[in-house]
Amino acid sequence: MFSNFQKATDKAMVFLQRKALSTLYMPKQKLRMAVNSTSPKVQLLHDLCKSTFTPSGLSSAPSRSVQKLCSLLDTFGPADAGLKEESPDDDRGHGFFGLNRVARWAQPITYLDIHESDSFSMCIFCFPTSSVIPLHDHPGMTVFSKVLYGSMHVKAYDWVEPACIKESREPGCPQVRLARLVVDKVLTAPCGTSVLYPKSGGNLHCFTAVTPCAVLDVLAPPYREDLGRKCTYYIDYPYSTFGNGAPVSNGKEEEYAWLTEIETPDDLYMRSGVYTGPAIQV
Repeated sequence: MFSNFQKATDKAMVFLQRKALSTLYMPKQKLRMAVNSTSPKVQLLHDLCKSTFTPSGLSSAPSRSVQKLCSLLDTFGPADAGLKEESPDDDRGHGFFGLNRVARWAQPITYLDIHESDSFSMCIFCFPTSSVIPLHDHPGMTVFSKVLYGSMHVKAYDWVEPACIKESREPGCPQVRLARLVVDKVLTAPCGTSVLYPKSGGNLHCFTAVTPCAVLDVLAPPYREDLGRKCTYYIDYPYSTFGNGAPVSNGKEEEYAWLTEIETPDDLYMRSGVYTGPAIQV
């Protein structure tokens, strides 16, 4: 009996020795994956974006790629990007709907540049309470937005196709174009990642801070005016303002609005900050 036990023990020792040696001679691909698993999340996000996007947008298998990016972004919190959550009480009297308050754009929004290439950019917007990024578009772009902390109201539209354009009677507003309301809600961290596409998902959106908040954005490809990806700002009018003669195809009239292009608002108060999160190895 002892000899049988000894043989079993010897076999077990040989098995354990081989298993230990196998970790020392791990294939390069598996070793690389093991190292990456301990990398900062921003590094993992950069690497995933680099393998997913091209200068013209998403690479192959877009739905699967989007799912992977969303799954990773969903795990992000403020500390993963070097941020500390602001106190909701520190609004300096800038209540979201309060009367007799200072203008919503009186405090600056801080822009933090994490990384930018021809294929994608990664950045963070830090909002004080009641600050606003006005309605704007993302031509030919896919954009991932993750609220890292706080609460933010999002209002987003997609253009109605085929395009419905009318001459406006408003001074300084020559044309309006019909758009359909896609999103009109408050996002509060922790929450899922929002995704917009070139022609769906709310490509034209407006952000308003309900409390101090921060949003991590991935834009693919990034804005580039010489390639036709210029950021254009808009104001929206209720459908009834210019609605006569343009019946909606489905839904209710309140789900539609007329948008007109405007210059970059003078009171859009934004400043550049310094990204202090984990460094990215390109």
